[in-house]
Amino acid sequence: MVSRNSIAFAVASCGIATYSVMDALMKGLSITSGAYSAVLWRSVVGVLLLGVVFVARRRPWPGPAARRLHMMRGGTAGISVLLFFWGLVRVPMAQGVALTFLAPLIALYFAAALLGESIRRTAILGSIVASLGVLVIAAGEVQAQASTAHILGSMAIFAASIFYAYSLILLRQQAQVADPLEVALFTSMVLSGLLAIGAPWFAGLPLLAQLPAIGAAAALGSVSAMALAWAYGRAEAQVLAPVEYTAFVWAAILGYLFFGEQVSLFTVAGAMLIIAGCLVAIRGPAAPAPQTEAAA
Repeated sequence: MVSRNSIAFAVASCGIATYSVMDALMKGLSITSGAYSAVLWRSVVGVLLLGVVFVARRRPWPGPAARRLHMMRGGTAGISVLLFFWGLVRVPMAQGVALTFLAPLIALYFAAALLGESIRRTAILGSIVASLGVLVIAAGEVQAQASTAHILGSMAIFAASIFYAYSLILLRQQAQVADPLEVALFTSMVLSGLLAIGAPWFAGLPLLAQLPAIGAAAALGSVSAMALAWAYGRAEAQVLAPVEYTAFVWAAILGYLFFGEQVSLFTVAGAMLIIAGCLVAIRGPAAPAPQTEAAA
């Protein structure tokens, strides 16, 4: 019988694949019009698409606890995506995604500290294996490119990974009090509202030729957000965090197809370690809770 965790992991994997295609579209938009404009208009279109469905289904307005989480995650996700796409313009997609793999590792410890989850031994082992893959990829890419723009882009994506790690924990909390549609819609609403504040200074109107790409990115982002919210509502953060590593394979393929970015042997070796880490992380029982002195 297929376990609940396995189903959630599979759904999250589909969400990551969908998000990776959106990343490729967003990188192209960020190159032509800047990361701020690209994220703003994708978010606005996403709100329109999800809002129609939300209203058609006559969903109630979220309560105070849910609204607070939506605000927190919208702000955190906004900082993360802006930093990520700004950096992604300056580094190959494969390297950019590899750097974000720090987020699931950080999320494991955020989950333990903030959600009280017991960290599984297999999750720790899988994360260690996957982190070795990240190091291999990073070593190869740094050797290939060491320009100032490359370094700044890498630093921005590293910072984005920290905010993204926290957003994963907030997503887990959101998924306990709201359904996937509400999570995706209200997170996008908060993000759009925050970005709109700086729009007069940092954003411009999209070109007519960019509208199909913006619409596609918004649709893909919305589907991905709902898939991840559904998965995080049914499995612990530490079980799903390693699924982020599968994005590397998609980034390598899409980076080559869209931008002619080559994949090195370092990248291939790192990807194999990452996939192995994912497989290890989703297996095995939960680690027993440590005994207190009274229990002992």
